[in-house]
Amino acid sequence: MNSPSPNPSEDRSSKHSESDRFAREPEVVQIGGVELKLAHPYEAAGDWIGQNELLMQLLACWLTVDETDIPLTPRLIGSPGVGKTQLAIAATKRQGLPLYIYQCTADTRPEDLLITPVLSRGGEIAYHASPLVSAMITGGVCILDEGNRMNEKSWASLAPLFDTRRYVESIVAGITIPASPEFRSAVTMNQDESTFEIPDYILSRLQPTLQVGFPNKQDEMAILQYHLPFAEPEMLALTVDFLQRSHELKLDFSPRDGINLLRFAIKRMKQNPSHPVAHDAAWQEALEKCLGDEAVDLESLAERRKRTLGGDAVPLGLADLFFDSDDPLHPDREDEDDDDLI
Repeated sequence: MNSPSPNPSEDRSSKHSESDRFAREPEVVQIGGVELKLAHPYEAAGDWIGQNELLMQLLACWLTVDETDIPLTPRLIGSPGVGKTQLAIAATKRQGLPLYIYQCTADTRPEDLLITPVLSRGGEIAYHASPLVSAMITGGVCILDEGNRMNEKSWASLAPLFDTRRYVESIVAGITIPASPEFRSAVTMNQDESTFEIPDYILSRLQPTLQVGFPNKQDEMAILQYHLPFAEPEMLALTVDFLQRSHELKLDFSPRDGINLLRFAIKRMKQNPSHPVAHDAAWQEALEKCLGDEAVDLESLAERRKRTLGGDAVPLGLADLFFDSDDPLHPDREDEDDDDLI
């Protein structure tokens, strides 16, 4: 009995899916006799809206003006959600280099930053390169995201990478890995309290410091329209006005907060088209659910934050808790009579 002839279209389809599977397999390189599986580059849209001077400053950090020159590794500092990572992504796309992102955490270990041993199915140890090391090898850009959440021990393993030596040493794999001349990097850092103090010898290698601030009204509107092209103008205007007022009051509500707020409000209105929620009501509900009840009254929130931080008040000592400033028994009270005696 003759066997049925294969379906050419099925054959092409299976070969296509198989080639796709192999295309997704991590690239393997050999350094110092050790095979390393590289991480996959990060693919994302790379648009940056407004504050063009910041983008040019970051690109300048990565320039080299002579064969003996090396690129700089800048710190991108700002409040959470202002677009520090997006700025670095946009600069990478402008350079046309592969992009790798490493998310730093409080429990990041040196081997996490460099090479991690993984036990394979056959019982053998395979060495996986981190996004940072993969960028070093392929000549890409690595963004160390939220770098000031990382402890000093992990930072110490990167000290030779961010000076003229430009290499790292993996104790786990027993090899030294030099960085490609094309390798570039940047470190983003949030300005909040849940971070580590970075040692000075590391900070001196992470220069310059680029401050990423809040966008102006026109840029903020453009950012929201870019991320939410389906949002209605009325909802966009409400959100931008809220964000701009919060910036004026020195509050930390960011474009990311505005995007999340708008997304939830739009979803609530879409949820029941037969009985749509009023724009104002949906936006107000989203404000409370996304940013908290305190965000409803920005002026009161700003005043409470100011009092919490001490405002312009003079710091109090222990005695100030028990005595008025003019009490004769106050230990720190300076009497005019005592001054005369002196």
